[in-house]
Amino acid sequence: MIVEKPWARAIILVDMNAFFASIEQLDCPEWQGKPVAVTNGRVGSTIITCSYEARAWGIKTGMRLKATRALYPDLIQAPARPERYASVSADIMLALTAITPDVEVFSVDEAFLDVTGCQQLHGHPINIAHSVQRVVFEASNILCSVGLSGDKTTAKYAAKLNKPNGFTVILPWESEATLAPVPVTDLCGINKGIGGYLAQRGVTLCGQMKQLPMQELSRRFGNPGRRIWLMAQGKDPELVSTQISAPKSIGHGKVLPPKTNEADVILMYFLHMSEKVAARLRLYQLKSETFFVGMNTAQGWVKIHAKSPGLTDDGKTIYQLCKAFLKRVGSVVVYQVQVTALASTGQWQLDLFEQVDEKLAQKTR
Repeated sequence: MIVEKPWARAIILVDMNAFFASIEQLDCPEWQGKPVAVTNGRVGSTIITCSYEARAWGIKTGMRLKATRALYPDLIQAPARPERYASVSADIMLALTAITPDVEVFSVDEAFLDVTGCQQLHGHPINIAHSVQRVVFEASNILCSVGLSGDKTTAKYAAKLNKPNGFTVILPWESEATLAPVPVTDLCGINKGIGGYLAQRGVTLCGQMKQLPMQELSRRFGNPGRRIWLMAQGKDPELVSTQISAPKSIGHGKVLPPKTNEADVILMYFLHMSEKVAARLRLYQLKSETFFVGMNTAQGWVKIHAKSPGLTDDGKTIYQLCKAFLKRVGSVVVYQVQVTALASTGQWQLDLFEQVDEKLAQKTR
Protein backbone atom coordinates (compact mmCIF):
# COMPACT_ATOMS: atom_id res chain seq x y z
CA MET A 1 0.00 0.00 0.00
CA ILE A 2 1.39 3.40 -1.04
CA VAL A 3 0.72 6.24 1.40
CA GLU A 4 1.04 9.72 -0.11
CA LYS A 5 3.03 12.25 1.85
CA PRO A 6 1.11 15.22 3.26
CA TRP A 7 1.21 18.35 1.17
CA ALA A 8 3.61 21.00 2.45
CA ARG A 9 0.78 23.49 1.95
CA ALA A 10 -2.85 22.88 1.02
CA ILE A 11 -5.23 25.79 0.31
CA ILE A 12 -8.90 25.54 -0.72
CA LEU A 13 -11.01 28.32 -2.21
CA VAL A 14 -14.78 27.98 -1.90
CA ASP A 15 -16.72 30.01 -4.46
CA MET A 16 -20.52 29.98 -4.32
CA ASN A 17 -22.29 29.64 -7.68
CA ALA A 18 -24.28 32.79 -8.57
CA PHE A 19 -24.81 33.14 -4.82
CA PHE A 20 -27.63 35.69 -4.61
CA ALA A 21 -29.55 34.23 -7.54
CA SER A 22 -29.10 30.70 -6.15
CA ILE A 23 -30.64 31.79 -2.84
CA GLU A 24 -33.61 33.29 -4.68
CA GLN A 25 -34.09 30.02 -6.59
CA LEU A 26 -33.78 28.09 -3.33
CA ASP A 27 -36.46 30.18 -1.64
CA CYS A 28 -38.70 30.11 -4.72
CA PRO A 29 -38.52 26.52 -6.03
CA GLU A 30 -40.66 27.43 -9.03
CA TRP A 31 -37.69 29.53 -10.24
CA GLN A 32 -35.34 26.57 -10.36
CA GLY A 33 -33.85 26.15 -13.83
CA LYS A 34 -35.18 29.53 -14.98
CA PRO A 35 -33.38 32.80 -15.81
CA VAL A 36 -33.37 34.91 -12.63
CA ALA A 37 -31.78 38.33 -12.16
CA VAL A 38 -31.23 40.04 -8.80
CA THR A 39 -31.66 43.82 -8.94
CA ASN A 40 -30.86 46.67 -6.57
CA GLY A 41 -34.28 46.91 -4.97
CA ARG A 42 -37.84 46.32 -6.09
CA VAL A 43 -37.74 49.19 -8.58
CA GLY A 44 -34.04 48.71 -9.27
CA SER A 45 -32.90 48.91 -12.86
CA THR A 46 -29.42 47.38 -12.60
CA ILE A 47 -28.52 43.68 -12.49
CA ILE A 48 -26.45 42.83 -9.41
CA THR A 49 -26.08 39.19 -10.40
CA CYS A 50 -28.02 36.55 -12.28
CA SER A 51 -28.47 32.80 -12.48
CA TYR A 52 -26.51 30.66 -14.91
CA GLU A 53 -29.71 30.14 -16.89
CA ALA A 54 -29.86 33.91 -17.41
CA ARG A 55 -26.16 34.06 -18.31
CA ALA A 56 -26.81 31.56 -21.07
CA TRP A 57 -28.91 34.28 -22.74
CA GLY A 58 -26.10 36.82 -22.56
CA ILE A 59 -27.36 38.57 -19.44
CA LYS A 60 -24.55 39.90 -17.25
CA THR A 61 -23.93 41.75 -14.01
CA GLY A 62 -24.17 45.52 -14.44
CA MET A 63 -26.65 45.42 -17.32
CA ARG A 64 -29.78 47.52 -17.19
CA LEU A 65 -32.99 45.58 -16.71
CA LYS A 66 -34.49 47.13 -19.84
CA ALA A 67 -31.61 45.81 -21.94
CA THR A 68 -31.99 42.29 -20.51
CA ARG A 69 -35.65 42.19 -21.56
CA ALA A 70 -34.51 42.46 -25.16
CA LEU A 71 -32.42 39.33 -24.65
CA TYR A 72 -34.99 37.37 -22.64
CA PRO A 73 -38.43 39.00 -22.16
CA ASP A 74 -39.53 36.58 -19.43
CA LEU A 75 -36.51 37.18 -17.19
CA ILE A 76 -37.52 36.87 -13.53
CA GLN A 77 -36.60 39.93 -11.47
CA ALA A 78 -35.77 39.35 -7.81
CA PRO A 79 -35.16 42.41 -5.57
CA ALA A 80 -31.97 42.00 -3.56
CA ARG A 81 -32.33 40.82 0.05
CA PRO A 82 -28.97 41.59 1.71
CA GLU A 83 -30.02 40.32 5.13
CA ARG A 84 -30.97 36.92 3.71
CA TYR A 85 -27.72 36.60 1.77
CA ALA A 86 -25.67 37.59 4.82
CA SER A 87 -27.50 35.01 6.93
CA VAL A 88 -26.79 32.17 4.50
CA SER A 89 -23.19 33.32 4.16
CA ALA A 90 -22.75 33.25 7.95
CA ASP A 91 -24.14 29.70 8.09
CA ILE A 92 -21.66 28.58 5.43
CA MET A 93 -18.64 30.23 7.06
CA LEU A 94 -19.53 28.76 10.44
CA ALA A 95 -19.90 25.27 8.94
CA LEU A 96 -16.47 25.54 7.31
CA THR A 97 -14.81 26.07 10.69
CA ALA A 98 -15.79 22.49 11.57
CA ILE A 99 -13.17 21.39 9.04
CA THR A 100 -10.45 23.88 9.94
CA PRO A 101 -10.26 26.98 12.13
CA ASP A 102 -8.11 28.60 9.45
CA VAL A 103 -10.92 30.13 7.39
CA GLU A 104 -10.57 33.52 5.68
CA VAL A 105 -13.84 35.13 4.65
CA PHE A 106 -12.74 36.64 1.34
CA SER A 107 -16.18 37.99 0.44
CA VAL A 108 -19.81 37.18 1.19
CA ASP A 109 -19.65 34.23 -1.23
CA GLU A 110 -15.97 33.20 -1.11
CA ALA A 111 -13.67 31.76 1.53
CA PHE A 112 -10.13 30.44 1.72
CA LEU A 113 -9.33 27.44 3.90
CA ASP A 114 -5.83 26.42 4.94
CA VAL A 115 -6.13 22.66 5.49
CA THR A 116 -2.39 22.01 5.72
CA GLY A 117 -2.52 21.28 9.42
CA CYS A 118 -5.55 19.00 9.41
CA GLN A 119 -4.39 16.37 6.90
CA GLN A 120 -3.66 13.89 9.67
CA LEU A 121 -7.18 14.37 11.00
CA HIS A 122 -9.17 14.57 7.74
CA GLY A 123 -6.93 12.81 5.23
CA HIS A 124 -5.63 13.80 1.80
CA PRO A 125 -6.31 17.40 0.69
CA ILE A 126 -8.44 16.16 -2.23
CA ASN A 127 -10.65 14.24 0.21
CA ILE A 128 -10.86 17.34 2.40
CA ALA A 129 -11.90 19.45 -0.59
CA HIS A 130 -14.73 17.01 -1.35
CA SER A 131 -15.79 17.26 2.29
CA VAL A 132 -15.79 21.05 2.02
CA GLN A 133 -18.11 20.95 -0.96
CA ARG A 134 -20.44 18.59 0.90
CA VAL A 135 -20.41 20.69 4.09
CA VAL A 136 -21.31 23.85 2.17
CA PHE A 137 -24.30 22.15 0.57
CA GLU A 138 -25.46 20.71 3.90
CA ALA A 139 -25.26 24.16 5.48
CA SER A 140 -27.04 26.05 2.70
CA ASN A 141 -28.63 23.69 0.15
CA ILE A 142 -26.64 25.63 -2.45
CA LEU A 143 -23.89 24.32 -4.72
CA CYS A 144 -20.39 25.76 -4.76
CA SER A 145 -17.21 25.46 -6.79
CA VAL A 146 -13.96 24.46 -5.14
CA GLY A 147 -10.35 25.08 -6.12
CA LEU A 148 -7.49 23.26 -4.42
CA SER A 149 -3.78 23.94 -4.70
CA GLY A 150 -0.73 24.87 -2.68
CA ASP A 151 -1.27 28.65 -2.53
CA LYS A 152 -4.13 31.14 -2.44
CA THR A 153 -3.81 32.59 -5.95
CA THR A 154 -3.62 29.22 -7.70
CA ALA A 155 -6.53 27.86 -5.63
CA LYS A 156 -8.67 30.86 -6.58
CA TYR A 157 -7.76 30.49 -10.23
CA ALA A 158 -8.64 26.78 -10.05
CA ALA A 159 -12.04 27.47 -8.50
CA LYS A 160 -13.25 29.51 -11.46
CA LEU A 161 -12.23 27.01 -14.16
CA ASN A 162 -15.17 24.63 -14.04
CA LYS A 163 -18.10 26.62 -12.69
CA PRO A 164 -20.80 26.01 -11.73
CA ASN A 165 -20.43 23.21 -9.16
CA GLY A 166 -16.82 22.74 -10.23
CA PHE A 167 -14.09 20.77 -8.51
CA THR A 168 -10.60 21.60 -9.73
CA VAL A 169 -7.26 20.50 -8.32
CA ILE A 170 -3.94 21.97 -9.37
CA LEU A 171 -1.21 19.96 -7.69
CA PRO A 172 1.27 22.31 -5.97
CA TRP A 173 4.25 20.82 -7.80
CA GLU A 174 2.45 21.35 -11.11
CA SER A 175 1.10 24.84 -10.48
CA GLU A 176 3.95 26.74 -12.15
CA ALA A 177 3.62 24.72 -15.36
CA THR A 178 -0.19 24.95 -15.24
CA LEU A 179 -0.14 28.74 -14.89
CA ALA A 180 2.61 29.30 -17.47
CA PRO A 181 0.25 29.80 -20.49
CA VAL A 182 -2.32 31.75 -18.45
CA PRO A 183 -2.60 35.56 -18.97
CA VAL A 184 -1.31 37.34 -15.87
CA THR A 185 -4.52 39.39 -15.72
CA ASP A 186 -6.47 36.17 -15.11
CA LEU A 187 -4.95 36.04 -11.63
CA CYS A 188 -6.74 37.70 -8.74
CA GLY A 189 -4.99 40.93 -7.78
CA ILE A 190 -3.47 41.73 -11.17
CA ASN A 191 -5.73 44.38 -12.65
CA LYS A 192 -5.49 46.15 -16.00
CA GLY A 193 -3.16 48.78 -14.60
CA ILE A 194 -0.62 46.29 -13.32
CA GLY A 195 -1.22 44.14 -16.40
CA GLY A 196 -0.36 47.09 -18.63
CA TYR A 197 2.83 47.75 -16.69
CA LEU A 198 3.85 44.11 -17.10
CA ALA A 199 2.92 44.05 -20.79
CA GLN A 200 5.19 47.01 -21.44
CA ARG A 201 7.98 44.82 -20.10
CA GLY A 202 7.10 41.81 -22.21
CA VAL A 203 5.11 39.92 -19.59
CA THR A 204 1.59 38.99 -20.64
CA LEU A 205 1.63 35.31 -19.61
CA CYS A 206 2.50 33.91 -16.20
CA GLY A 207 5.32 31.85 -17.67
CA GLN A 208 7.06 35.02 -18.82
CA MET A 209 7.28 36.50 -15.32
CA LYS A 210 10.69 34.98 -14.63
CA GLN A 211 12.11 37.12 -17.43
CA LEU A 212 11.45 40.17 -15.29
CA PRO A 213 13.70 40.66 -12.23
CA MET A 214 11.73 40.54 -9.00
CA GLN A 215 13.55 43.68 -7.86
CA GLU A 216 11.94 45.70 -10.64
CA LEU A 217 8.45 44.86 -9.40
CA SER A 218 9.52 45.44 -5.80
CA ARG A 219 10.83 48.91 -6.66
CA ARG A 220 7.59 49.80 -8.44
CA PHE A 221 4.99 48.21 -6.13
CA GLY A 222 6.86 47.43 -2.90
CA ASN A 223 6.09 44.13 -1.15
CA PRO A 224 2.99 43.52 -3.32
CA GLY A 225 5.33 43.52 -6.33
CA ARG A 226 7.30 40.64 -4.84
CA ARG A 227 4.06 38.78 -4.26
CA ILE A 228 2.91 39.35 -7.85
CA TRP A 229 6.19 37.90 -9.13
CA LEU A 230 5.69 34.75 -7.03
CA MET A 231 1.96 34.46 -7.74
CA ALA A 232 2.56 33.98 -11.44
CA GLN A 233 4.72 30.96 -10.61
CA GLY A 234 2.21 29.28 -8.33
CA LYS A 235 4.13 30.33 -5.22
CA ASP A 236 1.90 32.97 -3.65
CA PRO A 237 3.36 33.41 -0.14
CA GLU A 238 0.32 35.15 1.37
CA LEU A 239 -1.13 33.28 4.33
CA VAL A 240 -4.80 32.59 4.97
CA SER A 241 -5.85 35.27 7.44
CA THR A 242 -8.60 34.73 9.99
CA GLN A 243 -8.40 38.31 11.21
CA ILE A 244 -11.06 40.74 10.02
CA SER A 245 -9.54 44.20 9.82
CA ALA A 246 -11.53 47.35 10.28
CA PRO A 247 -12.12 49.01 6.91
CA LYS A 248 -10.27 52.16 5.85
CA SER A 249 -13.56 53.69 4.76
CA ILE A 250 -17.20 52.84 5.23
CA GLY A 251 -19.69 53.80 2.58
CA HIS A 252 -23.08 52.99 1.16
CA GLY A 253 -24.71 54.04 -2.10
CA LYS A 254 -28.04 53.48 -3.75
CA VAL A 255 -29.40 53.80 -7.29
CA LEU A 256 -32.65 55.77 -7.28
CA PRO A 257 -35.76 55.21 -9.39
CA PRO A 258 -35.55 56.82 -12.86
CA LYS A 259 -35.91 60.63 -13.07
CA THR A 260 -36.02 61.19 -9.32
CA ASN A 261 -35.98 64.92 -8.52
CA GLU A 262 -38.30 65.23 -5.52
CA ALA A 263 -36.32 66.49 -2.52
CA ASP A 264 -38.30 64.35 -0.07
CA VAL A 265 -37.51 61.16 -1.99
CA ILE A 266 -33.81 62.01 -2.33
CA LEU A 267 -33.61 62.84 1.38
CA MET A 268 -35.25 59.53 2.24
CA TYR A 269 -32.44 57.72 0.43
CA PHE A 270 -29.82 59.90 2.09
CA LEU A 271 -31.35 59.12 5.48
CA HIS A 272 -31.21 55.40 4.78
CA MET A 273 -27.58 55.58 3.63
CA SER A 274 -26.61 57.72 6.63
CA GLU A 275 -28.07 55.21 9.06
CA LYS A 276 -26.32 52.31 7.30
CA VAL A 277 -22.96 54.09 7.46
CA ALA A 278 -23.51 54.98 11.11
CA ALA A 279 -24.45 51.40 11.98
CA ARG A 280 -21.25 50.06 10.42
CA LEU A 281 -19.19 52.67 12.24
CA ARG A 282 -20.67 51.46 15.52
CA LEU A 283 -20.11 47.86 14.50
CA TYR A 284 -16.35 48.52 14.21
CA GLN A 285 -16.36 50.91 17.19
CA LEU A 286 -15.21 53.74 14.93
CA LYS A 287 -16.04 57.40 14.49
CA SER A 288 -15.35 59.94 11.77
CA GLU A 289 -15.76 63.66 11.25
CA THR A 290 -15.28 63.78 7.47
CA PHE A 291 -17.87 62.34 5.12
CA PHE A 292 -18.08 62.08 1.36
CA VAL A 293 -21.61 63.03 0.28
CA GLY A 294 -22.41 62.77 -3.40
CA MET A 295 -25.12 62.51 -6.03
CA ASN A 296 -24.86 61.24 -9.58
CA THR A 297 -26.90 63.65 -11.70
CA ALA A 298 -27.53 64.33 -15.36
CA GLN A 299 -24.53 66.68 -15.22
CA GLY A 300 -22.33 64.05 -13.58
CA TRP A 301 -21.29 63.60 -9.96
CA VAL A 302 -21.90 66.47 -7.56
CA LYS A 303 -20.00 65.87 -4.34
CA ILE A 304 -18.53 67.34 -1.20
CA HIS A 305 -16.32 66.37 1.73
CA ALA A 306 -18.53 67.47 4.60
CA LYS A 307 -17.30 67.85 8.17
CA SER A 308 -19.40 67.17 11.24
CA PRO A 309 -18.95 69.27 14.41
CA GLY A 310 -16.82 66.46 15.85
CA LEU A 311 -16.16 62.73 15.64
CA THR A 312 -19.45 60.89 15.25
CA ASP A 313 -21.10 57.55 14.60
CA ASP A 314 -24.62 59.02 14.71
CA GLY A 315 -26.87 58.64 11.69
CA LYS A 316 -28.82 61.84 12.43
CA THR A 317 -25.64 63.90 12.41
CA ILE A 318 -24.52 62.40 9.11
CA TYR A 319 -28.00 62.94 7.65
CA GLN A 320 -27.87 66.65 8.54
CA LEU A 321 -24.71 66.93 6.41
CA CYS A 322 -26.57 65.30 3.50
CA LYS A 323 -29.56 67.56 4.02
CA ALA A 324 -27.41 70.70 3.95
CA PHE A 325 -25.63 69.41 0.83
CA LEU A 326 -28.90 68.85 -1.06
CA LYS A 327 -30.13 72.30 -0.06
CA ARG A 328 -26.98 73.84 -1.55
CA VAL A 329 -27.28 71.88 -4.80
CA GLY A 330 -30.97 72.61 -5.27
CA SER A 331 -33.45 70.84 -7.55
CA VAL A 332 -31.80 68.29 -9.81
CA VAL A 333 -32.51 64.85 -11.31
CA VAL A 334 -30.59 62.29 -9.24
CA TYR A 335 -29.60 58.82 -10.40
CA GLN A 336 -27.62 57.69 -7.37
CA VAL A 337 -26.63 58.84 -3.88
CA GLN A 338 -23.50 57.95 -1.94
CA VAL A 339 -22.44 58.50 1.68
CA THR A 340 -18.99 57.44 2.87
CA ALA A 341 -17.17 57.94 6.15
CA LEU A 342 -13.63 58.81 5.17
CA ALA A 343 -10.63 57.50 7.10
CA SER A 344 -7.26 59.17 7.12
CA THR A 345 -4.43 59.12 9.64
CA GLY A 346 -5.72 59.97 13.07
CA GLN A 347 -9.37 60.18 12.10
CA TRP A 348 -10.47 56.79 13.36
CA GLN A 349 -10.92 56.91 17.13
CA LEU A 350 -11.55 53.79 19.20
CA ASP A 351 -13.06 54.45 22.61
CA LEU A 352 -12.17 51.41 24.69
CA PHE A 353 -14.59 52.46 27.38
CA GLU A 354 -17.59 52.95 25.13
CA GLN A 355 -20.01 50.05 24.79
CA VAL A 356 -21.42 49.40 21.33
CA ASP A 357 -25.19 49.30 21.01
CA GLU A 358 -25.43 45.87 19.35
CA LYS A 359 -29.07 46.32 18.33
CA LEU A 360 -28.19 49.44 16.38
CA ALA A 361 -25.03 47.89 14.96
CA GLN A 362 -26.88 44.84 13.71
CA LYS A 363 -29.39 46.82 11.66
CA THR A 364 -27.27 46.60 8.54
CA ARG A 365 -25.29 43.42 9.12
